[in-house]
Amino acid sequence: MPFIPHTEADLRDMLAVIGVTNIDALFEEIPQELRHDSRADLPPPLNEMALQRLMEGRAARDGSTLCFTGAGAYQHHIPAAVWEIATRGEFYSAYTPYQAEASQGTLQTLYEFQSMMASLTGMDVSNVSLYDGASALGEAVLMAVRANPNGSRRILLPTTVNPLYRAVTQTLVEAQGIELVEIPFCAQGGHIAPEVLAPHAAQPIAAVVMQQPNFFGTLEETDVLTDWAQAHGALVIAVVNPASLGMLSPPGAWGRQGADIACGDGQPLGAPLSSGGPYFGFLCGKTPMLRQMPGRIVGRTVDREGKSGFVLTLQAREQHIRRSRATSNICSNQGLMTVAATIHMSLLGPEGLRRVGLACHANLRTLLQRLAAIPGVEIVFDRPRFHEAVVRLPRPVNDVLTALAREGIAGGYPLTRDFPALGETLLVCTTEVQTPEEIEYFATRLQAILEM
Repeated sequence: MPFIPHTEADLRDMLAVIGVTNIDALFEEIPQELRHDSRADLPPPLNEMALQRLMEGRAARDGSTLCFTGAGAYQHHIPAAVWEIATRGEFYSAYTPYQAEASQGTLQTLYEFQSMMASLTGMDVSNVSLYDGASALGEAVLMAVRANPNGSRRILLPTTVNPLYRAVTQTLVEAQGIELVEIPFCAQGGHIAPEVLAPHAAQPIAAVVMQQPNFFGTLEETDVLTDWAQAHGALVIAVVNPASLGMLSPPGAWGRQGADIACGDGQPLGAPLSSGGPYFGFLCGKTPMLRQMPGRIVGRTVDREGKSGFVLTLQAREQHIRRSRATSNICSNQGLMTVAATIHMSLLGPEGLRRVGLACHANLRTLLQRLAAIPGVEIVFDRPRFHEAVVRLPRPVNDVLTALAREGIAGGYPLTRDFPALGETLLVCTTEVQTPEEIEYFATRLQAILEM
């Protein structure tokens, strides 16, 4: 029995009403070369028992790997209480709210999430999340173009920003006449040297993007870059790792006035790696940005009896207002992930988050000291770092990673595809979870592989 309730007669009647003769006519605007008539890439169907066996095997592979790979998704310790609470029925089954009368418990949780993210980033307001960090940056760029009164559609986008984030942003904004201008990085420090911005001052700029720590793990000169951008009429979009904000300056404190928009991926706040998701993006801003924010914002108010209540205050989405006036076509938040993040942040508190950051950094220093002692291995950049760094290997990096994988080690992210000019380089990462013994094991196995 098919799961489609419509009969052939129903389909004919519906097509007749809208004036087309067949289903294919509904897709005639899609170029033929973009259509697929088959499902050749999909495996054959599995029964429940076989599917369970397959997924358990894949999950076991994830759990047994010693991970030194970051590049945007990080292995952090998640207190057991986080998901014990987040998977309670009232949270786990609650759908993302659409109406003001939605569950008060859900709305209060999202309000607390907003408050925590605004405090963490040093900004005034936060929305209730986006899909992931990459889409959050794309929305931040659109938001900056709308908000900046200088009318410019030029965005300075450094190459030190995560390549996936840059690609997603390009996809989101290229059809809207927004120009993304690449800013090269310094070969010695792996950061944006402030002087490279000077040639771009001749034309109006809508915004300057900077990632802190950047994709190479090094720290940008955010105070200098922020002051330069704002002195030239540009807004500042900060892309930040929330796990770093316990020890690094929040975007709201950058330069003399602070960044205007902060965004990033919330995965380090209680979301497990889970083979790539689901994660969530966050987006915060200064008060003047409030009405340009995409997605939802939950507000707190009182009823006629003075009792506190929570409502969906702003949601300028196309489902609610005229499409031409919508700030975004974002249609959902990542509700369960934000619940987990809210619990995670409440358990750690500012001091716990600071300790996580310090442990991440201490482990990276230990790892780099050990790797630098291996003949032929070179630490590439000399700038201060948080918990990632670039190392150059004396052998093809993909061969080395394959050999490490056979030892149960995810040895890092190869930069040969995104940054071929750097040669055989690897982005390595530590968090608070690695022990001294695990770091020594990684270094020992890497040295043995390089000496083969």
